[in-house]
Amino acid sequence: MRREIAEQGAAVAATLAEVRRRAAEVRAAASDRRRILFVARGSSDNAAIYGRYLVETQLGVPAALAAPSVATHYRARLDLSDALVVSVSQSGRTAEIVEVQRWAGSMGAATVAISNDAESPLATESDVPLTTQAGTERAVPATKSYTSQLAALAGLAATLEGGAGLWPLLDRVPAEVTRLERAEEAVAGAVDLLAASDDVLVTGRGLAFGTALEVGLKLEETCLKPVRGLSYADLRHGPIAVVGPGLTAVVVAAQDGPMLAPVIELAGDLAERGARVLAVGGNPALAAASTYHVPGPDLPEPVAPIGLIVPAQLVVESLARRLGLDPDAPRGLSKVTATDPS
Repeated sequence: MRREIAEQGAAVAATLAEVRRRAAEVRAAASDRRRILFVARGSSDNAAIYGRYLVETQLGVPAALAAPSVATHYRARLDLSDALVVSVSQSGRTAEIVEVQRWAGSMGAATVAISNDAESPLATESDVPLTTQAGTERAVPATKSYTSQLAALAGLAATLEGGAGLWPLLDRVPAEVTRLERAEEAVAGAVDLLAASDDVLVTGRGLAFGTALEVGLKLEETCLKPVRGLSYADLRHGPIAVVGPGLTAVVVAAQDGPMLAPVIELAGDLAERGARVLAVGGNPALAAASTYHVPGPDLPEPVAPIGLIVPAQLVVESLARRLGLDPDAPRGLSKVTATDPS
């Protein structure tokens, strides 16, 4: 896992180059499509959340996360003739996601597959395969395959009508990811904080929300810590009542954007309630409102999530080893997941 974290800058750069190579095909598939549906599970679902926010905020195109069971269990018939369906799967072999993509095509959708295997069923059966360039990922927790998915989703948005302004931002991402791969000066303190915590909550909002959920997922699956992942808004609507001494709240934010000020206010509120606040990313004001701060990427909000996850991955990998666990092979997990046991 640690070695693969260090390969992410190169994987992101190669993935963005691959999206550029496929740009004309992506635009053709999206022609006359008025909405975008994302299909994914697990870490890929967290990546898709970022894709949804990016498409809606930067392109003004309605987007949503599809519910796979609508296709696989309810066998519903929907008119998708105006939809671009983007399926996201690291392996490209998760049976449920492949089945949903086939269903979407039969309902009239154009399909784009984001996977790390050009020979997978998801890729070969799609209208446009966008193959992430992460190479073989041996550790079970997704690191370089996840950041490559984020890069592919951002490149997809940049390729579509109205998204060209994202490319100059994306050109800055690989170098910043590479810098963060080596930025371990704040990791030890974050590990100390989390190792002493039995009750952990992770929160974020907007474009960073998918990253917050991914941080929570990585803490659960790699470090075997029960974690609640909640959006800022959901946390404010009731669950904040249980926040108090003994809880560690991990707050994830970009260094700018309309969500930063509310997140800084939330960090202060959590601290006043007695929680220890671990901030990932943000700016000096968020750091000042928190118990401990792990610096994030020097990237604007639209592309910040591609870098934001990297310092959190370093923390998770080190925390797993601190707890005597194997970060490469978490208990009960595999690279290809069957949603329903056969």
